[in-house]
Amino acid sequence: PVGALQESPTALHRTSVSWLPLPPPFLTLFLPKKEVVKEEDVILEPELEEALANATDAEMCDIAAILGMYTLMSNKQYYDAICSGNITNTEGINSVVQPDKYKPVPDEPPNPTNAEETLAKVRSNDKDLEEVNLNNIQDIPIQTLKEICEAMKTNTHVKQLSLVATRSNDPVAHAVAEMLKENKSLQSLNIESNFITSAGMMEVIKAMKENSTLAELKVDNQRQRLGDSVEMEMAAMLEKCTSITRFGYHFTQQGPRARASIAITRNNELRRKQKKT
Repeated sequence: PVGALQESPTALHRTSVSWLPLPPPFLTLFLPKKEVVKEEDVILEPELEEALANATDAEMCDIAAILGMYTLMSNKQYYDAICSGNITNTEGINSVVQPDKYKPVPDEPPNPTNAEETLAKVRSNDKDLEEVNLNNIQDIPIQTLKEICEAMKTNTHVKQLSLVATRSNDPVAHAVAEMLKENKSLQSLNIESNFITSAGMMEVIKAMKENSTLAELKVDNQRQRLGDSVEMEMAAMLEKCTSITRFGYHFTQQGPRARASIAITRNNELRRKQKKT
């Protein structure tokens, strides 16, 4: 009997452990959605509506200061009113203002130019083709770009050639340089936003010393920094080539920038005097 009493608690304990009830499942709480409070439109008298519609920035700032309602105006309106000098509240803004509203700028449509057809027209020296615009066409093969530059050597009608963002590299820059040495009709060349390195750009700049008809050259925003030696060569080229009146490049060194600015000013003055005569 004593042994039975000693075993019974153990048996009960084992039974209670093996048959513990499972915990209750997680309960999903239902939270009602908060209703969005709609702001009611305030309808004013016609005279007040007309006065607010025709109010200047300075008057709107003064009204907002009097009422303490700075959301009536934007930050730009406030500073424009200060610049006008006709504002009473010049102590500043101590509250949240209305955000500036900007008009969205739509993306430019894709370039519809057909590179192969353009190449054929350049080769045939089509008299109706005066501008070759291949901007932002990134699937043009490098060989096609080189062939266009090769055909431009003997073309006498194209006045503008633009190869912006065409993934042009040093081989294309070499073809452009060779074209500049022979072409005598091109007036504007734009090769911005490409992968031309300092070596390729140096070829283009040196080739300009043999060209006397190009008036506009844009080479800015290349993938790599061109370096000080290229900028010095650019300044020397502008000092020698009096035909260049517009040069698109952001100089990083003060010395070449100053020399280029003086040269461009001189070239424009020479062009103005030539037109008078």
